[in-house]
Amino acid sequence: MKIRVEKLRLFLIAGSIIGFLDALYLTWMKITNNPRMCIQGLGDCFTVDTSKYSEIAGIPVAVLGAAAYICLFLILIVENRSDFLKSNSALFIFGITLSGTLFSAYLTYIELFVLRTICPFCVVSAITMLILLVISIIRLIKYQPENIT
Repeated sequence: MKIRVEKLRLFLIAGSIIGFLDALYLTWMKITNNPRMCIQGLGDCFTVDTSKYSEIAGIPVAVLGAAAYICLFLILIVENRSDFLKSNSALFIFGITLSGTLFSAYLTYIELFVLRTICPFCVVSAITMLILLVISIIRLIKYQPENIT
């Protein structure tokens, strides 16, 4: 079981890196306002990225996504360094991924039914966060603090 929990941890770390890179790309696209950064013929990420829904209080939602992925990564990296984190990291990871998945679902709804277009990079982030949620649920069910290495 120890190996299995460690594999789940490694999958979570890999997913958090993938999600961070995707969110970083979306942030760069937002900052530069460059439509050529979008994949031509596959959705319309520029419309999504420049819509009023792409920011909350002036902060790009991609920055919020990047922050979530960084938090996941950091928790996973340091979870063995304190008893508090060792005992609670699986729950923290679950909470972040659940929040991220629900927010991604909301944003996907906005894309489909309000903006009527899809950003492929946003879809990658939503799928990444959903996969991380599923892994975090499995890890939470299997979680034993002494098994986290």
